[in-house]
This record gives sequence, C-alpha cells and structure tokens, in this order.
Amino acid sequence: MILQSFRRSAENRTIASLYGMIVAQARSAAFYAELGVADNVQGRFDLIVLHLVLLLRRLAREDEAGHRIGQRLFDAFCRDLDGNLREMGVGDLAVPKRMRQFGEAFYGRQAAYLGALDAADDKAFENAIARNILQDMNGDIDRAARLRRYARAAVQELDGQQGHTLLRGQVTFPKPEAFTDAGP
Repeated sequence: MILQSFRRSAENRTIASLYGMIVAQARSAAFYAELGVADNVQGRFDLIVLHLVLLLRRLAREDEAGHRIGQRLFDAFCRDLDGNLREMGVGDLAVPKRMRQFGEAFYGRQAAYLGALDAADDKAFENAIARNILQDMNGDIDRAARLRRYARAAVQELDGQQGHTLLRGQVTFPKPEAFTDAGP
C-alpha cells in the first residue's frame, strides 16, 4: 500500500516535469519571432499540441509504463487547458463545450501529424504544419519548411532518448533557433 503511494508521487513528479518541459519548449521565443508562429493563445496551443503529440508518439514505444505516463501526460494537458479557460474568464457552463473543441482539435492534429510522419514524402508533414500551426496552406512555404525541419529533428531526438530517462521525467528537444535559416 505504501509503495503504491510512493510510485504515484514519483509519477506525479514525472508528469509535472515532462509537461513543464513541453510548455517551456512551446514558449521558446524563436518559434514566434523567427519561425512565424502566431504569438497568441492559438499559436501557443498549437505548439504545445505538436510537442505533446511527438512525445506521446515516443512514449508509446515503451511498455505499459510508457502508455500510463502518456495517458497521465495527456490528462495534465487537459487539466491545464481547463484551468486556463477558467483563468481567461470562460464561464462554468461554457468550459465543457470549449474543452470538447480543444479535444477535437488535439485528436485531429494528432492524426494529421502521425499520418504525415509515416508518409514517404515530407510535403505531407509540411502541409499539416502549415495548416495547423501556421494556419495557412498557401502562405510562406519557407516558414512551414523550417518548422517541419524542426519537428523532424525533434522526432529524431526523441527517438534517440532512452525510455527509462523519459519515464523519469527527463526529455530534451532541439533548439528552435537552429532552424531559423532557410536550409533544406
């Protein structure tokens, strides 16, 4: 009984650490100042979702513990959204409707990103990023390409991280500043 309480406490710290790192990464100024993401609630939401989807994808490769951590990480995301809505003054009766909209947005983006990551052509991933994060399918293609390069690098970095490290609440993402040039 006491061991279960200790495990839950350690998992809570892991979730708080992972979610905190996702939010901190999504707040990196280079995304907004140099990579063209809108510096508003929608832009920040989209970057949190991107990083959450990429980390959940990586955690899914782990055994039961990875799936449990992934679910609890998603639950922390939902609690954070709920709290933010209430802080922004959304009324109690409107919160469930807004949460449903956020849920649909999350699952739609998750399906788009995961499907595009599995596609042979990087253009599908670039288009998913342009449509969901940059809110523009036909806009500045250079911004979408740079953001796609960043997200691909994040996938590679996450794939290279040890499962036990992630399950202890330690994750690293690439620095977005490294993707501000117009490389390939």
